[in-house]
Amino acid sequence: MISNLRLQNFRSYRDATFEFGEGVNIIVGPNASGKTNLLEAILVLARGKSYRAADQEMIKHKAKWARLDAQQADQSRSVVWRDADQSLSKEFKDGGTVLKRLPITRQLPAVIFEPNSLQYLTQSPSLRREFIDDIIERTDPLFASSNRYYKRALAQRNALLKQTKAFTLDQIFIWNVRLSELGGQIVDSRRRFIDNNQTELAKLYRKLAGKKHSATLEYRTKITSQNYGTQMLKVLEDRLDLDKTLGYTTVGPHRDDIMPVLDGHDLMDSGSRGETRTMLLALKLLEVQTLEKLLGRKPILLLDDVFSELDGKRRLALTTYLKNHQTFITTTDADNVIEHFLNNCTVIPTG
Repeated sequence: MISNLRLQNFRSYRDATFEFGEGVNIIVGPNASGKTNLLEAILVLARGKSYRAADQEMIKHKAKWARLDAQQADQSRSVVWRDADQSLSKEFKDGGTVLKRLPITRQLPAVIFEPNSLQYLTQSPSLRREFIDDIIERTDPLFASSNRYYKRALAQRNALLKQTKAFTLDQIFIWNVRLSELGGQIVDSRRRFIDNNQTELAKLYRKLAGKKHSATLEYRTKITSQNYGTQMLKVLEDRLDLDKTLGYTTVGPHRDDIMPVLDGHDLMDSGSRGETRTMLLALKLLEVQTLEKLLGRKPILLLDDVFSELDGKRRLALTTYLKNHQTFITTTDADNVIEHFLNNCTVIPTG
């Protein structure tokens, strides 16, 4: 739990301090009053990076540094950015330990739901892969390393494919084998996550929607065999001429899709706006449950103007999950949110 936070030269804030309750915190103010910036600051402290901008944009305009300081239980936590001669540095302090990066083992579990989250379901497959991979990475360090090494091997193979001079089959075979080994590990983890959570996802969707529906995730790939790594090696060899022509690797975990399906139909093709939002909420709540179960700590929940996008039934269903976590909700209309929590909330004005 984060009990207080000071922001100095961070985004729109020159110097401001906020105190938070252990339950639901409602951040209220007009547009452009700094609500989302405050939410972003909490996420940076928890996970080490922003969900919407690069580090250079954290520092207030014309300032040379920015700083966040928070109290978490009996331990302090801070982030400092310094901009000197167009060279940006960032430093974390967790208790008495100074760090250049915030490793997963020192991150606070946090889940954010903001308007652009809908792109996970409606835009490119890469966003859907990233959404699922991010959950798995925060609960399985081996998956994080496999994913990192896979991206490096993929870059090496693609660099060979783009060469104007000829390369040998032995050269490309080395990267085919490496990609196949790592690809098999990645897809096994993704499929295991999906299989282990199908029942819970369906249950969450039905509770949020208030109706009986069949909500699932389907793994889509051109590699049909259950032994993904072995089959991927064969497909990479079969498609070598095509990959050389195009200059990139056309098959593997980086080309697969994870499709939300509602009542047997792809959600992105036939789902209504309400159904899409309900599916996203269900996936976000599944993220909360997964982190809590595997990390043994309740995640901090961050909701950026979510209530205005939901009808009364879905708002009510959502509030049952929020009351047991430290939650931060931004809104321009506090009355819309407060009514769902009675007196069990802290109201934080930003302007």
